[in-house]
Amino acid sequence: MEKNKFSGIKESVQEIIDLIATKDKISAGNKLIVLSEQLDELLDFAEEDEELIEISKYQVLLNQLFMKINPEVED
Repeated sequence: MEKNKFSGIKESVQEIIDLIATKDKISAGNKLIVLSEQLDELLDFAEEDEELIEISKYQVLLNQLFMKINPEVED
Protein backbone atom coordinates (compact mmCIF):
# COMPACT_ATOMS: atom_id res chain seq x y z
CA MET A 1 0.00 0.00 0.00
CA GLU A 2 1.17 3.47 -0.69
CA LYS A 3 2.79 5.33 2.17
CA ASN A 4 0.81 8.49 1.47
CA LYS A 5 -2.48 6.69 2.23
CA PHE A 6 -1.24 5.95 5.71
CA SER A 7 0.27 9.42 6.09
CA GLY A 8 -3.18 10.86 5.34
CA ILE A 9 -4.67 8.58 7.97
CA LYS A 10 -1.97 9.62 10.42
CA GLU A 11 -2.77 13.29 9.80
CA SER A 12 -6.48 12.64 10.34
CA VAL A 13 -5.77 10.85 13.61
CA GLN A 14 -3.70 13.83 14.75
CA GLU A 15 -6.57 16.17 13.85
CA ILE A 16 -8.93 14.04 15.98
CA ILE A 17 -6.49 14.18 18.89
CA ASP A 18 -6.20 17.96 18.50
CA LEU A 19 -9.99 18.32 18.48
CA ILE A 20 -10.26 16.23 21.65
CA ALA A 21 -7.61 18.42 23.27
CA THR A 22 -9.61 21.55 22.43
CA LYS A 23 -12.76 19.91 23.86
CA ASP A 24 -14.50 19.85 20.45
CA LYS A 25 -15.87 16.35 20.91
CA ILE A 26 -18.59 16.69 18.27
CA SER A 27 -16.13 17.51 15.48
CA ALA A 28 -13.73 14.86 16.77
CA GLY A 29 -16.49 12.26 16.75
CA ASN A 30 -17.58 13.19 13.24
CA LYS A 31 -14.01 13.01 11.93
CA LEU A 32 -13.50 9.70 13.73
CA ILE A 33 -16.55 8.21 11.99
CA VAL A 34 -15.32 9.31 8.57
CA LEU A 35 -11.83 7.94 9.22
CA SER A 36 -13.24 4.67 10.53
CA GLU A 37 -15.21 4.24 7.30
CA GLN A 38 -12.04 4.92 5.28
CA LEU A 39 -10.17 2.26 7.25
CA ASP A 40 -12.99 -0.24 6.69
CA GLU A 41 -12.79 0.41 2.96
CA LEU A 42 -9.01 -0.03 2.98
CA LEU A 43 -9.45 -3.26 4.93
CA ASP A 44 -11.83 -4.61 2.29
CA PHE A 45 -9.20 -4.19 -0.41
CA ALA A 46 -6.02 -4.98 1.56
CA GLU A 47 -3.96 -7.71 -0.07
CA GLU A 48 -0.77 -7.86 1.97
CA ASP A 49 -0.25 -8.77 5.62
CA GLU A 50 1.63 -5.51 6.23
CA GLU A 51 -1.42 -3.56 5.11
CA LEU A 52 -3.69 -5.53 7.40
CA ILE A 53 -1.38 -5.00 10.35
CA GLU A 54 -1.13 -1.26 9.74
CA ILE A 55 -4.89 -0.89 9.31
CA SER A 56 -5.59 -2.87 12.49
CA LYS A 57 -3.20 -0.62 14.46
CA TYR A 58 -5.20 2.41 13.39
CA GLN A 59 -8.48 0.66 14.18
CA VAL A 60 -7.30 -0.02 17.74
CA LEU A 61 -6.21 3.60 18.07
CA LEU A 62 -9.58 4.85 16.80
CA ASN A 63 -11.35 2.61 19.32
CA GLN A 64 -9.30 4.18 22.10
CA LEU A 65 -10.07 7.67 20.83
CA PHE A 66 -13.77 6.80 20.65
CA MET A 67 -13.66 5.77 24.32
CA LYS A 68 -11.94 9.07 25.14
CA ILE A 69 -14.66 11.03 23.34
CA ASN A 70 -17.50 8.92 24.79
CA PRO A 71 -16.44 7.78 28.26
CA GLU A 72 -20.01 6.83 29.18
CA VAL A 73 -20.02 4.07 26.54
CA GLU A 74 -18.61 0.86 28.01
CA ASP A 75 -18.52 -2.59 26.42
